[in-house]
Amino acid sequence: MVRVIDVRRSGDRYRGSEPPSGISSLHAFSFGRHYDPDNLRFGPLLACNEERLAPGAGFDEHPHSHTEIVTWVTEGELTHQDSTGHTTVVRPGDVQHLSAASGVRHVERNDGPAPLAFLQMWLAPLTWDGTPAYSLIRREDLPQDHPDTVVLTLPAAAATLHHLQLTPGRPQPLPEAPLRYVHVLNGEVRFGPAPAEAPSGAPEAEVRHGAPAAELGPGDSARIGASAEGPLTLMAHGETPAELLVWAMEG
Repeated sequence: MVRVIDVRRSGDRYRGSEPPSGISSLHAFSFGRHYDPDNLRFGPLLACNEERLAPGAGFDEHPHSHTEIVTWVTEGELTHQDSTGHTTVVRPGDVQHLSAASGVRHVERNDGPAPLAFLQMWLAPLTWDGTPAYSLIRREDLPQDHPDTVVLTLPAAAATLHHLQLTPGRPQPLPEAPLRYVHVLNGEVRFGPAPAEAPSGAPEAEVRHGAPAAELGPGDSARIGASAEGPLTLMAHGETPAELLVWAMEG
């Protein structure tokens, strides 16, 4: 079986149309007015949005339902309020999870003095029942010096979020799963078959969109399907560390 690696570059993301003042949005999948029938979702992953909010900017109260919403802040502070009674400030490295279930409303703002940047990911649940729920995992409660940290497990969507920290010269295996979605937060990443699993003459990975599957930069992503070729290995490319998020999904 040939592994399918679908690389998407940061510059190819859909730009949010007519955003409110002080907000810049980039979408990895069809979102809002941007509709591409060939780019609706990847497994349960429905959205992967890069959001930048100037001080004082934000999204006014709006509804969600039947969606698992996961937020990772990379810069600044995100103020969150929702109809279940939670008001929190999410900081870099924190993991916020809002299970919209039958319906919830929330507000997202940058009430701080510095620019805010965060990655927000939406996943489809396996069932349509349940009640809204909220959780926030602080960065200090996660392992700080571990190359692969499971930051969130979502049984509702059969998905697990990994935070990978790559050190130059030290290969790191990509978590195994039928479907994997890789998003580079910072640094340069090179990946490919693990050396022991890629003997001379082994078939090369099929790459879509004409982009080399071996290297990813900040904001780039890769969608990796099922394979019988063995594990993939990642490594920081160059002399600086790299940081990425990986969704491991059942399909």
